[in-house]
Amino acid sequence: MQATRIIAIRHGETAWNVDARIQGHLDIPLNDIGLWQAARAGEALAGERLDAIYSSDLTRAQTTAQAVAGTTGAPLVLDSGLRERCFGSFEGRTFKEIEAEQPEQALRWRKRDPDFVPDGGGESLAMLKSRIQHTVERLAAQHTGGQIALVAHGGVMDVLYRLATHQDLQAPRTWELGNAAINRLLWTPGGLNLVGWGDVSHLADSARDEVFS
Repeated sequence: MQATRIIAIRHGETAWNVDARIQGHLDIPLNDIGLWQAARAGEALAGERLDAIYSSDLTRAQTTAQAVAGTTGAPLVLDSGLRERCFGSFEGRTFKEIEAEQPEQALRWRKRDPDFVPDGGGESLAMLKSRIQHTVERLAAQHTGGQIALVAHGGVMDVLYRLATHQDLQAPRTWELGNAAINRLLWTPGGLNLVGWGDVSHLADSARDEVFS
């Protein structure tokens, strides 16, 4: 059975990541560290043969994907199916703010209720899982026998990990979702399998200190 190798990369850091502010579908750019992380991810993948790079169309993912495209020469395609979960009225706020203003909704969110939809047109975890699963199947099926990169968001990476390890949406998270981390998966028509997760060796503190000291 022909498989598709997938390199999945979360976007670089944003100011809202630092503030623990919910981004969702809001279009927040990378900060200076995020730009550096994106460049380092691009350098780390320079030797990879990629049939295509598929990225969320939000700026923070697109900028990260452009760094990978610049070193690999692979074509970059934007796909809104790779967007972060839509958090509706939660977007632009911190968890502490939501907990103070909407404690019942905050509790359902914290308990990872798979059917909880934030006010204002948000998505539930179940809706997000369905969207990501269908998007990855659609993209990976076009490149059987090859390798692609997916550049997206923390929520997307979380779903990919759960799909590849057959973990329930409500299972406590025990894995990292680092900015610009390199994750590797294998897709077949039977689903996803985990190959490697959370590689941040290209983001060594010593290298960053040389730039930001």
